[in-house]
Amino acid sequence: MRTLCSSTLIGEFFVIGFAGLVAMKDPELSMGMVWTVSGVAMALCLVLCGLITRPGGVQLGWVLQVALIASGFVVPMMFFLGAVFAALWWASVHFGRKVDEAKARFAARAEAAAGAGASTGAGAAGAS
Repeated sequence: MRTLCSSTLIGEFFVIGFAGLVAMKDPELSMGMVWTVSGVAMALCLVLCGLITRPGGVQLGWVLQVALIASGFVVPMMFFLGAVFAALWWASVHFGRKVDEAKARFAARAEAAAGAGASTGAGAAGAS
């Protein structure tokens, strides 16, 4: 799950940066406000890459998705891009968990096979 979610967050990092550039063209918004908000959101993307497997990491990612969609009130294209990234976030979490479960099953089978082979090998070595 970590790889898929981190990939989505890195993509969002760049989209937020580009949205900040677009928002700077709005004469009603100060450059300081635009880059403070964009900078915090971009930093959150990077921090979440490391926190994704910790408790609350996925939920914090959902908060970021909602904020990204809400940024459409400032940069209207972000309604669409926010929805796209929310869908990517869902897919990353959903399929990432399935991949993690499959890896765990595979590791358990490999461990069981190694354990069975070791016990059979020890019995055969003692019989010689």
